[in-house]
Amino acid sequence: MCQTTFLSIGASMVQIELPDENEQVLPGVHWGNVAAFPSLAYWTYKVLQRRLMNNTVQYKLGRSLLEEVGACLLGGHGIPAYIGLAAYEHLKQLGAFSGEVISEEQLYEWLSAPFNARGKMVKYRFAKQKAKYLADAILQLSTDTELPSTGRALRDRLTKIKGIGLKTASWVARNWMDADDVAILDIHIYRAGLLGGFFTEDKVIEKDYLELEETFINVAKAIGAKASELDAVMWFEMQESPFILDILRSRKSAQGLQTELSDNPITNQRQPHALQLALV
Repeated sequence: MCQTTFLSIGASMVQIELPDENEQVLPGVHWGNVAAFPSLAYWTYKVLQRRLMNNTVQYKLGRSLLEEVGACLLGGHGIPAYIGLAAYEHLKQLGAFSGEVISEEQLYEWLSAPFNARGKMVKYRFAKQKAKYLADAILQLSTDTELPSTGRALRDRLTKIKGIGLKTASWVARNWMDADDVAILDIHIYRAGLLGGFFTEDKVIEKDYLELEETFINVAKAIGAKASELDAVMWFEMQESPFILDILRSRKSAQGLQTELSDNPITNQRQPHALQLALV
């Protein structure tokens, strides 16, 4: 038994066959119905759709590793993607990522000054904190003569920089090396994992990042996808869906659990964009 679905590409129709919804992808993890968002069969279909339509994403933002680190440090939690990108361009134009050692004080002066973002002058919210992190990144990377050759090794090296945790370091490694031996786990991917049945409530990103990462990478391999591909399709759709919190509440209610879920203030206020994904 298998599931048959079709993908329209221009004037052509491509038939896609996936395993039966009750078949296991990994022990205890089922494919689910391909039409049931957000099952693993559904995500597999979306990965194949992206491939067949050649709808790929260019993740790399910088011309150097330091620029990439700067872009990712300036984005992230609490910072809308367009603000992070505008702050990055602002500092780049001022020479922050030229390779010369820039003081924390100078970086703070530059980052605390208003800059243009989408035609409006804005101020960066965490200028003092990020100036400290950027100064350490510039200092450390300016003395590195040999960089790791794998995404995971680069990720581990980057976590030695102030303010860079596993998630941010994984963003940089994915962007810079197109790495698939790391996973970028944010709330959207975590929720996709819970609903897809491959993450469980007893594991959380803050405490169990590496274990969840290994699970995510194994799931990607099991469905024949690259980790970066699976991450991309999940992130695009999960952050845009207006139904995710309702689905999670219904799931928790059915399990007799407390429904302590809060809306992401950014969700549904932006359209998917390749640069946003690079600064996911």
